[in-house]
Amino acid sequence: MTSSAIKGWAWVHKWSSLVCTVFMLLLCLTGLPLIFHHEIGHLLGTEVDAPPMPAGTPRASLDKVLEVARAQHPDRVVQFASPPEDNDDIWFVTMTPTPAPTDDFRSVAVDARTAQVLAQPRFDEGFMYVMFKLHVDLFAGLPGKLFLGLMGLLLLVAIVSGVVLYSPFMRKLEFGTVRRDKRPRLKWLDLHNLLGIVTLVWALVVGATGMINTWADLVIKYWQYDQLTAILAPYQGEQTVPLAERGSVQRSLEAARAQAPDTRVSFIAFPGTAFSSPHHTTFFFKGNEPFTSRLLQPVLVDAKTTQVTAAPHLPWYLTALLVSQPLHFGDYGGMPMQIIWALLDIATIIVLGSGLYLWLRKGKTEGQHKPHAAAAGVAGSTPQPASPSPQPAMGRSGATTDGAPAARWEGTP
Repeated sequence: MTSSAIKGWAWVHKWSSLVCTVFMLLLCLTGLPLIFHHEIGHLLGTEVDAPPMPAGTPRASLDKVLEVARAQHPDRVVQFASPPEDNDDIWFVTMTPTPAPTDDFRSVAVDARTAQVLAQPRFDEGFMYVMFKLHVDLFAGLPGKLFLGLMGLLLLVAIVSGVVLYSPFMRKLEFGTVRRDKRPRLKWLDLHNLLGIVTLVWALVVGATGMINTWADLVIKYWQYDQLTAILAPYQGEQTVPLAERGSVQRSLEAARAQAPDTRVSFIAFPGTAFSSPHHTTFFFKGNEPFTSRLLQPVLVDAKTTQVTAAPHLPWYLTALLVSQPLHFGDYGGMPMQIIWALLDIATIIVLGSGLYLWLRKGKTEGQHKPHAAAAGVAGSTPQPASPSPQPAMGRSGATTDGAPAARWEGTP
């Protein structure tokens, strides 16, 4: 490349890196414990497990399960109900003061076979809750998510520009060279470049999918406007169906299952909530295969008549959002994948930290080593070549740290 081109790419890399690096470090540090959210929950005793029973034990009616849950908080309404991702023996029922989205929720875990209350876990407090909220939205709701999405975009710019700069500044060194006998700054520069280029593909995937996940709330709102408007046209002007006028939820579930055979319930959204309409109980089903288990099939059931109104297929943009989650979270390969994700996360922390170190040290060494101005002054002046910021896995329990169902898109129930 020409000298002017190199300077231009170096400027882009420098400022895209500097703006996002602190936030990327925060996301890496908070994401690390979230990779092992499920395991940490077991160690802390916050996970809920159903007692063992013989195979084929009959399941209680969903109406009975919801009745038991409502009895624990009679002043609240049921927003969602969902089973854990790995079994169907528990229903996690999320209850709030109104159907509108809120952080004021209570979760009741009910045995799906005996309809007995197992626990009332709190997912809105403790260390893991703080890590989750910092990681997802900085405790700032939708504006926080969109801000982190912008930082993710800058991350991608920093990665691409770092790759462009990697070749001209490393062409005189063999791949993987770390000059341990040189000044500390050169050693960190080599390590920074090596880890950055090794984690390149993973960083691009995790960074891009993390950015996509921050758009989830807006994507879902657009889906409701784009797809559900026509379906809900006959109900225009009607109020949310009162609880006393609703039909059996168990019958609604059976009717919905007939529309989506060979699937499992991911979660149920009740009338008036963000994932349903004022007139429907909406059931979201997922497949049984590794890939289809990440895709959802919604079925809208009239809350009064318990008849299926529609079973629309998700549009491409929602499918893309759902497919991006396992790539981002690293929660589709069990413990081996979690360990790999954690190691890559740690490598990313080193890349980010070394990038900051190189930039802070640049002013102190720049004038002392003029012959290295091209390589050390430009390549070492910013966090590069890649400063990925993973946002690894959320928990795989029946409800996440924000009280919403576990099998769902990021930031929303």
